[in-house]
Amino acid sequence: MADEVYKRKLAAILSADVEGYSRLMVDDEGATVRTLSTYRNSIIDLTRQFRGRVVDSPGDNILAEFSSVVDAVNCAVEIQRVLAELNSKLPDNRKMAFRIGVNLDDVIEEDGRIYGDGVNTAARVESMAEAGGICISGAAYDHVESKLGLEYIDQGEHKLKNIPKPVRVYRIGKAPEASDPRVSRKLMIPEKPSIAVLPFVNISGDLEQEYFVDGITNDIITDLFEFKHLFVIASNSSFAYKGKPVKVQKVSEELGVRYVLEGSVQRTGDRIRINTQLIDVTSGEQLWAERYDRDAQRLFDIQDEIVETIVATLAFEVDAIERERAMRTGTENLNAYDYYLKGRDVYFRYTKKANAEAASLFQKAMDLDPNWDMPYGWMAWVHATDAMYGWSDNPEKSLELALKLAQKCYAMSDKGYKAHWLLGYVYLQLRDFDRATTEYDRALALNSNDADFLAQMARALTYLGRSEQAIAQLKKAMRMNPRHPEWYWNVLGLAYYEVGQYDEALATLKQNNKPLFSTHSTLAAVYVRLGRIEEARAEVSKILEINPDYTLKSVKLLPYKDEIRRKRLINDLRTAGVPE
Repeated sequence: MADEVYKRKLAAILSADVEGYSRLMVDDEGATVRTLSTYRNSIIDLTRQFRGRVVDSPGDNILAEFSSVVDAVNCAVEIQRVLAELNSKLPDNRKMAFRIGVNLDDVIEEDGRIYGDGVNTAARVESMAEAGGICISGAAYDHVESKLGLEYIDQGEHKLKNIPKPVRVYRIGKAPEASDPRVSRKLMIPEKPSIAVLPFVNISGDLEQEYFVDGITNDIITDLFEFKHLFVIASNSSFAYKGKPVKVQKVSEELGVRYVLEGSVQRTGDRIRINTQLIDVTSGEQLWAERYDRDAQRLFDIQDEIVETIVATLAFEVDAIERERAMRTGTENLNAYDYYLKGRDVYFRYTKKANAEAASLFQKAMDLDPNWDMPYGWMAWVHATDAMYGWSDNPEKSLELALKLAQKCYAMSDKGYKAHWLLGYVYLQLRDFDRATTEYDRALALNSNDADFLAQMARALTYLGRSEQAIAQLKKAMRMNPRHPEWYWNVLGLAYYEVGQYDEALATLKQNNKPLFSTHSTLAAVYVRLGRIEEARAEVSKILEINPDYTLKSVKLLPYKDEIRRKRLINDLRTAGVPE
């Protein structure tokens, strides 16, 4: 058949397979299949994150295509790093190492599949890689040589089977090992402009102003989240550097960003002075520096100006509508802002006492400025949290108040993603699943750049029966927030439990260095599914130490859309020893 019947295109092709797959199957077929399923899912998720697509995955092979060689090689490097982390949790005889090859060539596409010498070359180049390694063709090398900062080792020209011409092959040198792969590894810088805002330094000489300075940093990060063209590191990761002398080059390597914003704040009475500088870490160039010496009542104007300048300096095309939506209006009352910041700080302690204290502080902020939407929204979170954790004597009343406040916040606000996020959360607690889904999806459409939102939404997706999407979303959130809070692991572990990947669920939950109540609960259910009943009962003992009143009635309150899934969890926890 003539070539013109087919669609031809230039593509970056990634080919991967498992080294020693037959041996692994002979040793333990069941364990090998489970591990391969987990690793394949990770590779598929990463391929999507780097804007590629998996074309085929027969047996232990995976074939993917990308429109960019940079994306393909970045993805290959990240795949090997992620799989190395997963392998570190397995005994030596069960580790599963992939070889990866990348090529750039013309391919034929038919019915979603790709064919041609370009695909065959990628497979042959892959066969030259060592276990856990990457090889790329000369054609791919020509496009990435000076763009990624990787080490390329020339392996010379090779006559490859069924390939007409010799192909030059390069091996990518291994990245340096890190003591904590979640934090210290050198991350690939994404193609879109990426930025980390380091905690502004309090130079007021008053430790009581720490919350105020931290609040300014958090608000600038939140404002930058609004710009979809930016890759913004979440505050949890940025604040890991608070109070430490760090080099911006180290921040860039550890967080995978090109730009770093530093600053200091001095507040004296009604005056505020903010010094800032934006640095391009790859060149060491200071792109912009500014000093603001203003009336403290103009704090929000200063923050907006900083964000506007960052966007302008990075030469982004942000249309007027998005820019107008991103530039929120604040309060003119500095005392209201103080109470709001204190309330937000207290809320994140996640205790019954702290929740009550946060409510009091948000109420004071509302009393001082009844026309400011933010305290109403946070008060809704307070009431919904009371109901979810059983801290309320009347959960129905708490959810009624949460919905009322969320709707008031929505009516007063600019209808941004946070307003929809809040409504989605409250509707989920109310078991109004259709509205919850609508609101969460609207929030995601408005902003997919807030790591904490992505992670919290992933829990909602799990309850809504969309666990595969939850897993992909959690992994994206973890990339955006490398120093993420421990609760991210809980959400990911629950999602793996829901899709039946129990080994991966266990490994994920064990990553949590500070186990929370929900960690022990999900671990108990996972251990039951793995047939490790004694370990499941040990987790229940830990639960009852934390909360002696915990029963299966509490589990029945979880907002699962699918009753079958709720009953499965209840039965697993009953088997583990949770009292009725």
